[in-house]
Amino acid sequence: MRVPFRYHYFLQSNLRIAIIGQSNFAADVLELILERSKFQVVGVFTIPDKGSREDVLATTAASHNIPVFKFASWRRKGVPLPEVLEQYRSVKAELNVLPFCSQFIPMEVIDGARLGSICYHPSILPRHRGASAISWTLIEGDEVAGFSIFWADDGLDTGPLLLQRQTNLEPTDTLDTIYKRFLYPEGVKAMGLAVDMVADGTAPKIVQTEVGATYDPAMFKVENQQLCLAQSAVGIFNFVRGLDSVPGAVATVVLDDGTEEQVRFFGAHLYSAGPVKDGKALKLKGLAKPAWVHEGGLLIEGTDGAFVNVRRIKRGTKMINASDWFKQAEHQPITDFSEDELAKKTQLASIWQAILKAPIEGATDFFAAGAGSMDVVRLVEEVKDAFDVPLENENVFMAPVFDEFFDQLVRNLRQGSGGAGGKQVEYKGFQLKANKRDIRVPTQLFINGEFVDAEKNRVLEIVNPTDETVLCEVACASANDVDKAVQAAHKAFFGSWKQVSARQRGQLMLKLADLMEQYKEDLATIESVDSGAVYTLALKTHIGMSIDAWRYFAGWCDKIQGNTIPVNPARPNNVLTFTRKEPIGVCGLVTPWNYPLMMLSWKMAACIAAGNTCLIKPAQTCPLTALKFAELSVLAGFPPGVINVLPGKGSDAGQAVADHPLVRKLGFTGSTPIGKHIMKSCADSNLKKCSLELGGKSPLVIFADCDLDKAVKHGMSSVFFNKGENCIAAGRLFVEDRIHDEFVRRVLKDLRSMTIGDPLNRSTAHGPQNHKAHMDKLIEYCERGVAEGAKLVYGGCRVPNMKGYFFTPTVFTDVEDNMFIAQEESFGPIMIISKFNGSDVDSVMTRANRSEYGLASGVFTKDISKALSFADRIEAGTVFVNVYNKTDVAAPFGGFKQSGFGKDLGQEALNEYLKTKCVTIEY
Repeated sequence: MRVPFRYHYFLQSNLRIAIIGQSNFAADVLELILERSKFQVVGVFTIPDKGSREDVLATTAASHNIPVFKFASWRRKGVPLPEVLEQYRSVKAELNVLPFCSQFIPMEVIDGARLGSICYHPSILPRHRGASAISWTLIEGDEVAGFSIFWADDGLDTGPLLLQRQTNLEPTDTLDTIYKRFLYPEGVKAMGLAVDMVADGTAPKIVQTEVGATYDPAMFKVENQQLCLAQSAVGIFNFVRGLDSVPGAVATVVLDDGTEEQVRFFGAHLYSAGPVKDGKALKLKGLAKPAWVHEGGLLIEGTDGAFVNVRRIKRGTKMINASDWFKQAEHQPITDFSEDELAKKTQLASIWQAILKAPIEGATDFFAAGAGSMDVVRLVEEVKDAFDVPLENENVFMAPVFDEFFDQLVRNLRQGSGGAGGKQVEYKGFQLKANKRDIRVPTQLFINGEFVDAEKNRVLEIVNPTDETVLCEVACASANDVDKAVQAAHKAFFGSWKQVSARQRGQLMLKLADLMEQYKEDLATIESVDSGAVYTLALKTHIGMSIDAWRYFAGWCDKIQGNTIPVNPARPNNVLTFTRKEPIGVCGLVTPWNYPLMMLSWKMAACIAAGNTCLIKPAQTCPLTALKFAELSVLAGFPPGVINVLPGKGSDAGQAVADHPLVRKLGFTGSTPIGKHIMKSCADSNLKKCSLELGGKSPLVIFADCDLDKAVKHGMSSVFFNKGENCIAAGRLFVEDRIHDEFVRRVLKDLRSMTIGDPLNRSTAHGPQNHKAHMDKLIEYCERGVAEGAKLVYGGCRVPNMKGYFFTPTVFTDVEDNMFIAQEESFGPIMIISKFNGSDVDSVMTRANRSEYGLASGVFTKDISKALSFADRIEAGTVFVNVYNKTDVAAPFGGFKQSGFGKDLGQEALNEYLKTKCVTIEY
């Protein structure tokens, strides 16, 4: 049956309108009406100021020179106030527009305009009549929400309908979200349309039916805000979201001593993820079974056996994460503000004052001062614009008091810019007194932003390779310690780290690089003492290139992007297909002992730039720079859990990283046999992505037409750089027979003048090997070379009469292809030289490629055609021409064959820590 209606036939080009109401919604309706030149707003009637705070509708009207009237009440004891009626009648309005009005307007005003009064109501009338329509739309579990614009009469939201609009309710909708995404923006537009229809004489008056009509209690009364827990999970969920974010659903917690505490619930969702881990029981009044506090919130079981999870709880004026209910120690407020931060405090106070229209003190409560939900939106947007920080509405509810909010803002700013605020990181450690420095060095595991002891207080002895003394004992991670670190990284990845924008991520990395540079002498000293690296080399390469890596990848953070792809659409529809480059998640990194900090930085900088969180197991013989780096990451402002450092044994901690199901990517640098084992573990555990930088036996071919001085210089460096503990070291030199003897003579001459000794001495060129087992392996390697017939022309033994793991730089000649030392890597200062005849380039290329390794290679020649031919034919990931060891953070680094796969450094390294998602939309 058709619902009867009639149009109000009236055509007016200069309609006189009175706006009656309050709030941002009414102010936006006013602005929209003023855009129509055919209307004249002759008066705005609103509520009185709250203290010195004027309603935004009054402020907006005054800015347009529209008369403003502020009435505390329109009537007394049911009788209209004569002075109020007189002022209303003085504007001679022809239409009253009530966008949002909390006051009772007498019928003398409603009918006082010749065309009557039109009102906005946020429900699909006749359902949910009353002041809390939006809440009840959600509480009752309606499938649709909407609003009505109706002609006011003497009933409660009963007048004839002018127009209605509706939208589907989403499972994620709350009172806030449905208002912001639909009821507010579409409601403003509809009010403008309704006024147009009245002016054009096309506005209908459709009589409301009483079928399905409901009158709902007002939710501003506390007794109506009480959450009934004796109902289904859906019922609990709908009630909580119907009062989210104002005023919140009221519940009562029964404390351990029997006392009761009234709280409010926010952020509810239906829960179906299965049993919670490490939950702790919490008793709620009216709930038959205990609720469970867990890392995701507060889990409540409904009468139907289903669950609802509550994310946030308000205790008094303080909003907390529900997961933090049992945490006794709150974070300490910041007290050491910088001058710049104090200037920002003044700026923030002015924003608060502009919104609240009242003086701001440290104890000013945003909501107690009269702020509403739209004020929250305004505050969030203004603070984001002013300070360029990520902020959500819930941040205001979590810290409604000015000083608390400023504290939160400063933490965000420090996190974004990497400010540490002079924070002292607490840990157990030791004082390293070396190189005329006194350095504080951590010796504990670094998990979730804190230094902690290992399970059962397990430790590793760290030996100084220069004098064989024990430097210190360092915590030794177990599989359980690894699990704690993975859980922390997993939580950070889906929590705090996601709140950090790509650009802020880059700022954090730059701040960390600045701190590394600030402490580079300390880091180089630790690296030298811990690993045996010559100090000058440690300063320039170990630390210098580490700093470069962090700065380089910091620049990539906000430049990681996908592509738009043209695909064939299914006509007549169109298709948009694009890719997204996304971080993988928790990444495990296992690094070697030759370049402790540099290997960490090569991998971790790319990993972090891509947006991942990580844990690293540094080499067990030299983890100290990694632990000092962890301290600097705290000072830089990285959120807890993003970076975790776990010294330990490869068989325990390293294996646990490879096996952990929450680790989605593993980056490994080490030997080929261990790399194969790692790859198998990655496959068996959860098929995690892995990149492997493994062993090498890099060929260096020196032709007779080379610059011999340069070839000798770089040939020496190719083998003896960093004591030969260099993954791309030239494992075998092929020297053309015409220059072979002269090349060897010059090498031996330079070796005899090489200074071997204390790596902290600035004149030292060659320091100790990293650890005793490695030195012993080098001695065995040389013994086997001699036994197989290679000619040992220099070295081959431990440096005599010198304490420490010092191995004499060694040279073998007359090395045949079938010998062990021609095929296997020494990873030490041992030069392996073989002759070749310049007339048979094909043969030398065959010999150079005969290895199962393919990490790096080099060629020295003045013939560019010969050099390019070599580069084309050699099976290696890096090719050096007339240079060696020339790596750069912008150039990709990685090998072929059994030297592994995947790249460190350069843009390509980012792909190792990203996944590509393809999105296709038909429209």
